[in-house]
Amino acid sequence: MHRLSSSFILGYHGCQRTVGEKLLAGEPFTPSDNDYDWLGPGIYFWESNPKRALEWADLLHRRKYGSVASEPFVVGAAIDLGFCLDLLSSNGTAAVKAAYRHFEERLEFSTSPQPRNSGGEDLLLRRLDCAVLRHLHAIRKAGNQPAFDTVRGVFIEGPPIYSDSGFREKTHIQICVCNPDAIKGIFRVPPKDLV
Repeated sequence: MHRLSSSFILGYHGCQRTVGEKLLAGEPFTPSDNDYDWLGPGIYFWESNPKRALEWADLLHRRKYGSVASEPFVVGAAIDLGFCLDLLSSNGTAAVKAAYRHFEERLEFSTSPQPRNSGGEDLLLRRLDCAVLRHLHAIRKAGNQPAFDTVRGVFIEGPPIYSDSGFREKTHIQICVCNPDAIKGIFRVPPKDLV
């Protein structure tokens, strides 16, 4: 929750070509609002990683359409992080930790079960994390505190890149844009950046 890092980043949004061309023509992004979104509701970008965005677009297409020929696509964006819930910072993680404690207390008085993260070693379905981040947004709104423009998190994902490595194949930084005004411009990604 700060403006301590550089404000502008380049983000890459994986999608299908038809969607990407509409975005480049000026149509607005459609925010994701699944109960398992890693950083809560918003528009998702891979920070400084167009190849990973392309891999995601391809995977998403294969899951949805099976063997139909895939047309994965990537749109680049200049994003002003603005008022950012930065989970790479001590303040950001402390805010989420406090929101979790409050969320857990509220669940004690509810009949709803606590959501769980699932989906293997990489926890691909982050229902608990999403619920906690939604709760943090709600706490801020109820307290008339400024809303976050963006949420930024690092994810250690995938197999080690070599035996006993602490580095993982799919580690990435993801940006969730909560305020669409944080997207200052979009651009067509040069093919050389996707190889």
